[in-house]
Amino acid sequence: MDDDSGSTVPNTFSSPHNLFSVTDHPQEQGNNGFDTLLLPHHSVVVAKELTSVAQALVSPRGKGIYATDESPDVVEGMLVAASLNGQENFTDQEKTDRRRKWREAAYSSLTNDHISGVILYPETLLEFKLGESLSSKGIILGVRANGELAPFPASPFEFIVQGLDDLLPRMQAARAAGARFSKWRAPIACTSPALGLPSQVSLEVQAETMAIFASVSQQAGLVPIIEPDIEFSADADLYRSVEIHQKIIRMTYARCLDHGVFLEGTLIKPSFPQPGLKHPTRKTTTSEDIALATATVLANSVPTSVPGVVFLSGGLEPAVAMKHLSALNALVNKAKPGSPFARLPPLSFSYGRALQGEAMKHWVRGDIQAMKNAFDQATKGCFMAARGEY
Repeated sequence: MDDDSGSTVPNTFSSPHNLFSVTDHPQEQGNNGFDTLLLPHHSVVVAKELTSVAQALVSPRGKGIYATDESPDVVEGMLVAASLNGQENFTDQEKTDRRRKWREAAYSSLTNDHISGVILYPETLLEFKLGESLSSKGIILGVRANGELAPFPASPFEFIVQGLDDLLPRMQAARAAGARFSKWRAPIACTSPALGLPSQVSLEVQAETMAIFASVSQQAGLVPIIEPDIEFSADADLYRSVEIHQKIIRMTYARCLDHGVFLEGTLIKPSFPQPGLKHPTRKTTTSEDIALATATVLANSVPTSVPGVVFLSGGLEPAVAMKHLSALNALVNKAKPGSPFARLPPLSFSYGRALQGEAMKHWVRGDIQAMKNAFDQATKGCFMAARGEY
């Protein structure tokens, strides 16, 4: 795989000496070319691979991640919504077959021209066994690590993310199946201060959970992507959104350091700071406003050792998600030396709906060529947005 300069990027897809961890050979002790100091508990071999994979996911600039980690129930809902017939009656086996066929069709449409990695749901990776169709194209496999949500007993609008108890064996199984990175989503409520969300205990639990995930993921040999997903359905203004974004990101990295996470082998997948749907400024806030807020959050919260940021699209319309990402990168492109924005890492995408929404409509109607055209258009649009050129 080549980068823009024509140099060869190391192969990050081959099996390691050991599927889950690698003991350093005597000659591999020390930093061995790392710019930062490796702590004693970090294996040189593992650190090199984690760094290589993390950098490959955001290199060359413009490439990003296709998120296909929706649960089976969510995929079914998406397919029904995309269908002209609305609600359709399928047996459980027919639903499973349809999910597999949709994933097969979607993955067959991808190339690594614009997509560096794909996040798979465990069913897709371990049961459907569709990873090889992607890795054979030079696309890096990832896996969803987080489980389902359970409400906080004292705060039913906030959630605990399940899945830590059996995380290590699940991540080891994913690595054995070809995965090289993983992702954990933590939803964060965000309202005006008057409504009081998020609660402090929720932020503390989410930060601790994401840090534990990152540590265990690296233990299994996978690059962790932490995803603090601040929702925007309520009445928060842009400044409140910025405040909560900065707070949870800072708290999470503080806990990551306490857990000994190797930050050079991680990525972060944040949402864009934005006013809530119920705030009066929602309709007048521009992509340029959101770009400035987002760049400020990143400069103030993300350690410089983190090699890249891949944004989620959430509930945004595809064109809006691309406009926000493009405006952000255009702002960074214009940053002068000495500006904190000039020191930001690559800013790319980890989109699901923004990449596949239109393609899915064509697929359920049986128009495979239109589906492929839609994927081509969407992936190229996201690629251009990640370069500030959309």
